[in-house]
Amino acid sequence: MAHTYETNLKWEEGRKGNLSAPGLDSFDVATPPEFKGGIEGIWSPEHLFVASADVCLMTTFLAIAENSNLEFTSYSSSGIGKLDKVDGTVMIYEIELKPVIVVKFEKDIERAERIVNKAEHHCLVSNSMKTKIILSPEIVLEKN
Repeated sequence: MAHTYETNLKWEEGRKGNLSAPGLDSFDVATPPEFKGGIEGIWSPEHLFVASADVCLMTTFLAIAENSNLEFTSYSSSGIGKLDKVDGTVMIYEIELKPVIVVKFEKDIERAERIVNKAEHHCLVSNSMKTKIILSPEIVLEKN
């Protein structure tokens, strides 16, 4: 079951490059503005790191929810990565994932919470990180 994922990066100027992958749209990446030479308004490695955990949670949730026949009407999420010096090394030491899942029926609230917790447990990206992941889900009953 081995898979490979290829990315290609080309430096353009200063602290900016262009990231691509076979069959995908390319986009600019740069040092974030909080660091010397950083550029505002461009995806940074730090953003991509947090986004990887956030997207993985969603896709894992979607797969488990589908297999479990969970009826929900929306899924949205935010991820917040905290960066600081830890034991002399600058790192993203914590990511809080805040999914909001809207379900149709009150009976599905607990089930959705179990499924999103299971998704976090099985998320291959989070499992590959040494960063602490905090899951703070909100399950909402759809308003009629």
